[in-house]
Amino acid sequence: MTLVPPAAALPSALATAAPVRSPSAARLSRLTRHGLTALPLLLIGGWAVVDWPSVRGGAARLAAADAGWLLAALFFTCLGWLAAALTRQGAIPERLPPGLLIASQFAAGAANHVLPASIGAHAVTLRFLQSQGIPLARGTASLALYSLVKPVAKTAVLIVFLVALPGMLHLGELVPDDSTLLLAAAGVGVALVVAGCLLAVVPALRRPAVGFLRTALTDARLLHTRPSRVLALWGGAAATPLLQGSVIATVGFSLGLQLSWAQVVFALLIASTAVGAVPAPGGIGPVDAALVFTMAAFGAPVGLATATVIAYRVLTVWVPLLPGALVLSALVHRKIL
Repeated sequence: MTLVPPAAALPSALATAAPVRSPSAARLSRLTRHGLTALPLLLIGGWAVVDWPSVRGGAARLAAADAGWLLAALFFTCLGWLAAALTRQGAIPERLPPGLLIASQFAAGAANHVLPASIGAHAVTLRFLQSQGIPLARGTASLALYSLVKPVAKTAVLIVFLVALPGMLHLGELVPDDSTLLLAAAGVGVALVVAGCLLAVVPALRRPAVGFLRTALTDARLLHTRPSRVLALWGGAAATPLLQGSVIATVGFSLGLQLSWAQVVFALLIASTAVGAVPAPGGIGPVDAALVFTMAAFGAPVGLATATVIAYRVLTVWVPLLPGALVLSALVHRKIL
């Protein structure tokens, strides 16, 4: 016969059985949460100190620029965040809350400019997906699909430009020589061979890789049976470089740049394709130098091309950086991230 404890004894029994967090552990948890909330602002403040000359020079250029074109550039910048959110939604079967999704991409933009190779943006997005109940494996597969679709869509846009405007876009010295192409192909081949050998030799890597690949292929197949997701994924990815190029073009027009919209967008496509794999925060540095070089090859004065790129970075990086960091901190504080 089982003895049932009296009702008065139940609270004390439950209290004994349930784990109790010590005050020190709770205090440590609160301090960690506050530290993560303040971390984006601290990182951005340190970066501002390091890159202050560029910020000051770009702000001076923007102060003397045409206000109408700058408003157009700001409009295209906002559309870029919407395109990123649209692409993220297209890479996941579940419907995400639109407001929080856009806020997470705005915050991801701030994180992306602090850490290299889109690590910051992917980390913010992955945490957001997990907070919406998406398992880690499926969230990671979504990021992989997003990362794969973007360069494929950008290449498709580049091919369209090459086919549609063959006479306007003189490539000249922008086309790499045969040795450069051979070196790039060899680098890709070596990377694939090394990855294949590691997966074949190390079972601890092979098992999660196979599971991840199975999940990614299943989700990709499911997504491409839904027209709305296909349109969001591929349409958003194709619109992203066009919107970025439109921001650069309108900033350039505000400063007196004489290149056409098509030439500026094509210059961005060439520059980002050529050096986009270099792990710089937000593409800053290598892509900027390549973009200046490409616009100069199209006939823009080097000084004006440089001023355009610096002003573009101020408008798209530094102007939204503090609001983006505040949104990031707010999402962390509310435990959405």
